[in-house]
Amino acid sequence: MAYSSANEVLARVPGIATSETGARGFVERLVKQTVIDVLSSQARSALLSDAVVSVILSQLTVTVTYTPLMCSNVRFGVEDVDRLQMKESACIIVDSTVTAICSTDAGRPCTPVPDNVDPKITPVPSPHLTISGSLSTTNIIMASWSRAMWQSVVNRAIRMLAFGPFRRHFFSAIATVGGN
Repeated sequence: MAYSSANEVLARVPGIATSETGARGFVERLVKQTVIDVLSSQARSALLSDAVVSVILSQLTVTVTYTPLMCSNVRFGVEDVDRLQMKESACIIVDSTVTAICSTDAGRPCTPVPDNVDPKITPVPSPHLTISGSLSTTNIIMASWSRAMWQSVVNRAIRMLAFGPFRRHFFSAIATVGGN
């Protein structure tokens, strides 16, 4: 998720967050809700009542860490990059998703060469593509789940994200469950 406070960017990219806190919060809520949906579904398939499911979920803590990308300037596709002014950098957006960063150096504009390859057009840095988190619970039953059981929960959450409304952002996501 990217964010910007620049009026031009906000006008051109209506879905972009207006602050780092807003972008981070959106990702946190999305991931937390997906994990809760997976656990709710599992509990209901085990024929637990809504009241019991509610108690179990209240004993769960989901912590998400994410570093949003700040875009003070945007361009739509590599073909739009040649309109960058001197000394400007931009997030390159394709289908409402930031796909690359165009960085200027030594006052030279970032313009694509004929084959659309430019050393100044780089992939989005990995800190802005990585979401990490932790799950903890005080529920005695869930606390004793095996790593394989938790991996199953995380895998289902990733599948839900990959097939949900934000699938473009999660289609190649992977997740692993680590130890304490």
